[in-house]
Amino acid sequence: MKVRKAVIAVAGFGTRFLPVTKTTPKEMLPILDKPIVQYIVEELSAAGIEEIILVTNWQKKSIEDHFDPSFELEHQLLAQGKKALVEEVKKISKLAKFVYIRQIEGYGNALPAITARELLGNEPFIYAFGDDLVKSRTSFSKQLIDTYKKHGCSVLGVQEVSSKEVSKYGIVGLKGKTRFVDAIVEKPSRKNAPSRLAAFGRYLFTPDIFTALEKTQKGKGNEYWIADAIKILARDYPVIVQKVIGGKWLTTGDPVSYLQAIIEYAKDDPKLKKVIK
Repeated sequence: MKVRKAVIAVAGFGTRFLPVTKTTPKEMLPILDKPIVQYIVEELSAAGIEEIILVTNWQKKSIEDHFDPSFELEHQLLAQGKKALVEEVKKISKLAKFVYIRQIEGYGNALPAITARELLGNEPFIYAFGDDLVKSRTSFSKQLIDTYKKHGCSVLGVQEVSSKEVSKYGIVGLKGKTRFVDAIVEKPSRKNAPSRLAAFGRYLFTPDIFTALEKTQKGKGNEYWIADAIKILARDYPVIVQKVIGGKWLTTGDPVSYLQAIIEYAKDDPKLKKVIK
C-alpha cells in the first residue's frame, strides 16, 4: 500500500530544557531560522506524505499555530514589500494536511502510536519522534518508503553509535549477516547490547505493529516502549533496518546534542559557515 500518513510524537514535556520549555514546546526550539518540528515535517513532505498526525498535549498550542496560515503576518509582510518572506511563510501550512490529537494518559514513546491508531486505519505509516532530525541529501522518510516498497515489511531507521552510548538508545541485533531484526533491547548495558546499531526516531510500520502494541506491557520506568512492541512484532513478521544514506541522524533531546545539531546545519548555511568555522 502507498504510504500516505505519518505520526509525529510531540507530547513530551522537554524537562531537560527547563525553564525554556515551561512555556515553549521543545519541538519549537529553533535550528537556525526554523523550529525542530518543521524540519521533520519538511522531510515527510519531501517523501510524499500527505497527512501528518501530531500527537500533542495541552502545552503544544504553538505547534498548531505554526502550521496554520497566518493572514495577519502575511498582510504585514506584503505591506513592507517582503514578498519572498510571504511565500516562505505561506508554504509552511501547505506542506501537508495536519491533524492534532491529545495523547492518552500514560507515558512512553509507544503511546503516540496507540493514540493515533483510529486515525491511521489499516495503512502503513511513518512514525517520527519530535526531537530526532535526519540531515540527508535525500529525505530519510523517502529512504524508508523505498525500502518498504522493496521488502513489504516494517523498517527501522538505525545508526551506529559508540559502545559508550548504547545505554542511551534501543539497540538492534540482526539475524546473521542480514538486515533483518532478531532482537531489540531498550537502553542496554554495554555488556548486554546485541550490537552498536541504535534505532532512532524514524520508523515505517505496517499495521501489524498494532497487534504487537496490544501485547506490549509496561517496561523500564513503568512506561510503554516502542522497542518492546518491535520485539514482539519481529517474532511474527519480518522487520528490516535502514541506515541513513548520504547523511546522518541528529538528536536534539538534550542541550549538548541540540547545540551540535545547530552547528551541523549552520555549517551548510552560506551566510554562517565561515563564522562557524
